[in-house]
Amino acid sequence: MDVMFQPGFLGTRAPLFMDIVSVIVALLPFLIYGAIMLAKKKNYTAHEKVQKLLFIVSVLVVGFFEYGVRMEGGYKNLMEGSSVSHDYLLYVLIFHIIISVVTLFLWIITLYRGNRYKRQSTLPGLYSQSHKKDGQRTFIGIILTMLTGAWVYALLFVF
Repeated sequence: MDVMFQPGFLGTRAPLFMDIVSVIVALLPFLIYGAIMLAKKKNYTAHEKVQKLLFIVSVLVVGFFEYGVRMEGGYKNLMEGSSVSHDYLLYVLIFHIIISVVTLFLWIITLYRGNRYKRQSTLPGLYSQSHKKDGQRTFIGIILTMLTGAWVYALLFVF
């Protein structure tokens, strides 16, 4: 597992695991958008399967990230090379964590309700608009998670 902590491939101070996670998170909104397009084309089964797969992969990626951060010695060790003030970086990190956690709960709720509505035979149908609104909120949260994650990455490893 030492290879995880070798220099990454993005040309920054970040370790390899951080570059891998960052690229996956940067791609996630585009993958989610593709899943949304499946629903717009009325391919609901594929939409459901892709959304569930992306959720599972995302949870695994977060686990991989958390493991890497802990094994690297935590947040303080990762920020050692940054010229950004500790307090500013901490505020941005807290902001990112809040957005990420809220988004995770929104995504769980969207998946749960989608499954429940499907079992009730009200999706597609009676609850389509409600599910669409849940999905839109989740999608916005995923985009914000990606953007704030990139912000944290830049503060830690670029500046």
